[in-house]
Amino acid sequence: MRHRLIEAIEDAFGWTGPDPLGREFVRGTITDESLLPRILTPTRLLELVMRRSLGNPQVRMFRDGTELHPREYLSPAGTRRGQNISMVNMRYLGALLTQGATLVLDGTDVFDPTLEVMCRAVQWWTDERAQVNLYLTTAEAQGFGLHWDDHEVIVVQLAGEKCWEVRGQSRRDPMFRDVGRNDQPSEDVLWEGVLSAGDVMHIPRGYWHRATRGGCGDDGLSFHMTIGVTRRTGASWMESLAEWCRDDEVFRRNLIRGASSDQAQQAQELIKAAADLAAERAPAGYLNRYMVETVAARQVPYLPMLGPLDAVVCTTPGRPHVQVRHGQVEAAAAGKRISLAAAAEESVRLLLSGHPVQLSDVDSLTQGLAKLLVEEGMCSTLTPELSSGYTSLVTNATPSKQP
Repeated sequence: MRHRLIEAIEDAFGWTGPDPLGREFVRGTITDESLLPRILTPTRLLELVMRRSLGNPQVRMFRDGTELHPREYLSPAGTRRGQNISMVNMRYLGALLTQGATLVLDGTDVFDPTLEVMCRAVQWWTDERAQVNLYLTTAEAQGFGLHWDDHEVIVVQLAGEKCWEVRGQSRRDPMFRDVGRNDQPSEDVLWEGVLSAGDVMHIPRGYWHRATRGGCGDDGLSFHMTIGVTRRTGASWMESLAEWCRDDEVFRRNLIRGASSDQAQQAQELIKAAADLAAERAPAGYLNRYMVETVAARQVPYLPMLGPLDAVVCTTPGRPHVQVRHGQVEAAAAGKRISLAAAAEESVRLLLSGHPVQLSDVDSLTQGLAKLLVEEGMCSTLTPELSSGYTSLVTNATPSKQP
């Protein structure tokens, strides 16, 4: 699946793929002006906020660089039966934004189809987990203070402008769970400047940065999106070994206390078993399996009573692995593995391409496989809402053979 935003980011950065992600700070500009409002506008963000039940910390507000208490922008909405759900008070929100404030909405890809499709495309591109956060800043409000993130960040300025300062690392490759503190900002200022609509930049993990609209004027705004990509580390691989070790009885035994020959023998057995496990499940295999074994995200289920299955699209978190061997085509994705006759390879690759497939355009074999892949959780029904996330951003799949 190729997404217009990914192509635009690669062109802006001069990348030919995701390999440079996390290596160095880089900036660029998206030349396709029609792409930005197609992704999201400030007005559509406010629509998203208004029409959903949201709570802190998914939605947060900042003023003068300080986080506001949720009661200043959230209110309980009562139902007829006296149940309360948390909703953004749009009147309070409007007043805050008029005065100058920052609205932060995390994980927006889970409830907006356009951002969902874009986020999934990023995951297929990088073979890593991704998340989309949104930031709307008005007047001359400040955002977060100088800080660093524990993941790789791609910033896309969707509207307005904002002043940024980016510094280098003060601790090499810091982590969310770490053994050392990382609270002293680096003195190495890499860049200071203004991002305007269409500008993009990549801030690697651990690089200090901050943004503000101070000095930009009271009558403007900044609206930017961050795509956070959490790359796996050696520590991630070690954590996976801790899970796999439970298959071996030697790791399930109680540790022997007290210095003795039995304790020494057990230690030798554990060290050897750990080395054997690390060799058997090397980092390369872990990288290959991780996204394939990640279960599918929420999607609308296919219910025959709602009507025929007209169109499908692959919605697995990571790019499916498809290969032909021993006279069969094997597909692995979303924690599932299926094997079919090799003659089905073309149909399988089409359906698992990540591009929407209209079933009226394909043969009966592909139509039957589409239903199977939906039942297995590798594909989803292409509802009108989900389809909107692909329109003009990801093309439909084109079968090489017509029915």
